[in-house]
Amino acid sequence: MSQITPKPYWYLRHGETDWNRQGRAQGRTDIPLNETGQQQATQAGRMLASLFENGQKPFERIISSPLTRALVTAETVQRMIQESVGVRLPLHIDDNLKEVCFGVQEGSPMGDWYKPWIEDGFTPEDAESFKTLTDRARQAINNALENSSIPLIVAHGALFRGLRHAMNLPVDVRLPNAVPVALKFTTTGWQTTMLDPGGHEAGLPTIPTDAPLEHKSR
Repeated sequence: MSQITPKPYWYLRHGETDWNRQGRAQGRTDIPLNETGQQQATQAGRMLASLFENGQKPFERIISSPLTRALVTAETVQRMIQESVGVRLPLHIDDNLKEVCFGVQEGSPMGDWYKPWIEDGFTPEDAESFKTLTDRARQAINNALENSSIPLIVAHGALFRGLRHAMNLPVDVRLPNAVPVALKFTTTGWQTTMLDPGGHEAGLPTIPTDAPLEHKSR
């Protein structure tokens, strides 16, 4: 059974950082977006702004992790929408959307410890357990969904794994950087669909129904 309130919301992982590119565990370490990440945030903002330009209103507010890589991504989306349609969506920060603390593993390569952390209850020294992360992520999203308006959540990759667990979805799925995801609850459970960057580049922003999030962790 899903632990997340069955209301629609959007999710956006931050753009790329140097540590993402290098395959290092970031956790709470506040690594900024690199040039590629800034470009990705801008592209995500343009894709989402295109929906507003086409008369859609996919979400009405933005809630971000306070870590720089997420907050800059959120602010970029906010700015792109404002420049496109003249609407400045409210942007709030929620500390519960921070990325997991990986303790002594922060800065190290993502390695054999990561899957046991998700599946077997292993917790690195000074780190946050996957269960604690899941509980914190669930609380943040359910708090956001208490409001009647649809939110865009801008946060992190491991935190989204915790959310997937709370939504009773497969957990070992890697979310790409800065690709917007629409989530809705159906009669068969949660459906996750990604905004298609190819559609946007062709001038046709779409939310395909056949774009499952099947990006396995390495």
